[in-house]
Amino acid sequence: MFKHFHGNGAVARTLFAMTQQERIPQTLLIDGADGVGKATLARRFAAALLGGGDKIEIDDLSSESNAEIVADREKWTSDKRNEDPLLFSTHPDFVTFPPDGPLRQISIEQMRQLKDLARFNPLHGKRRVFLIDHIDRANEQASNSLLKTLEEPPEHLIIVMTAENPYDLLPTIRSRSVPFHLAPLSNDDMRAFVSARGLSDPDRRIALAAGSPGLAVSMDLDVYDDRRIAMLKLLQVAARRAPFSEWAKHAEAIAPRKTEKLDFFLNILYVLLEDVLMLAQHCGEIRNVDIRRDLEALASHVSFDWIRAAVKKTDELSELIRRNIQKNIALDALVMELRRLAA
Repeated sequence: MFKHFHGNGAVARTLFAMTQQERIPQTLLIDGADGVGKATLARRFAAALLGGGDKIEIDDLSSESNAEIVADREKWTSDKRNEDPLLFSTHPDFVTFPPDGPLRQISIEQMRQLKDLARFNPLHGKRRVFLIDHIDRANEQASNSLLKTLEEPPEHLIIVMTAENPYDLLPTIRSRSVPFHLAPLSNDDMRAFVSARGLSDPDRRIALAAGSPGLAVSMDLDVYDDRRIAMLKLLQVAARRAPFSEWAKHAEAIAPRKTEKLDFFLNILYVLLEDVLMLAQHCGEIRNVDIRRDLEALASHVSFDWIRAAVKKTDELSELIRRNIQKNIALDALVMELRRLAA
C-alpha cells in the first residue's frame, strides 16, 4: 500500500498492484471531489514506479511555496504565461501540469509543452510519469492538443489525469483513459487523517470537509467564518428575511478583496444551501452545526422550489467564473433574482 494515504483503499491497492507489474495502462484518469486525494494518489503512484518520492512530493501544489508561484502568475500577462508554460518537475522523470492564470485553466501551451517533453527518454529507469491536474479545466484547444499525444504516446510515458467531473472532458479523452473514482472519505477515515495531522477543531473540520482531507487540512476556519457570515446574510436577504441594505454592507466589504475569488464564496453558498435543504426535508446531518438556529429559520421560511432555484442560479454563476466576472456585481444580481422569486 501507499504510505500515508487515507481512504479509498480499494483504488489505492489497485494502483499499487499496477506498479508491481510490467504492463501498465499509459493513460489513467482519477476523478473525485476537490481535495479527496486525487493528485496525492497520483504522486504516490509515480513514486512507487520511479523512486525519489521525496522529490516528487516537493511538487505538491498545496505547499505554500508552490501556491505562491501559481498565485503570482495570475498577475502576469497572458503573453508572458504563454511564453513560459507552467509546470513543476523537481524529479527529472515526473512532471506536473497544473491550472494556470487568473481563470486557473490548462492551456494549449502547456499541452504543447507536454507533447515536446514526452519525446525524451527517462533519465532513470524505464518510465516517465506526467500528471495533468484538473484536466477538466482544459479548454477545447488544449484538449485537442492533448488528444494527439494520447493517441500515440511514447512507450515510456504514463499520463495520469485528475478531474472533479470526468464528463467535462471530451469523450475521446475519456475513452482512452482507465478510470478510477475516489469517493469522499468516511468519518472514521477522516478522524484518522485529522488525528495523524494533529489538526485543530477536529470535529468541525470533519463536518465542513465532507470527506475531503485536502479541504480539512487547508481550511482556515477564521477566514471561512468571515466568508460564511456574508453568504448567510446573502441568503437571509435573498429570502426576504432581512432588508437589502444589510447585504449591501457585506457587498461593499467584499468588493475590494481582489485575492478572494468568487468561487470561494460560491463554495460556501452551496454548503449553506445544502444545510437548508436538509433541515427543510428533515433528513441528514448538516455541516454548519454552530449556526443551526439561523439555518432552521431560513429552512422554515423558504420553499423547495426556491432552494432549487437558488442552486440553479449559483450553478450559473459558477459557469461564469471562467469569464472573470466581478464578484460583487454577480452576487448582487443573485440576491435580487432570488428576492424576486421569494416575493
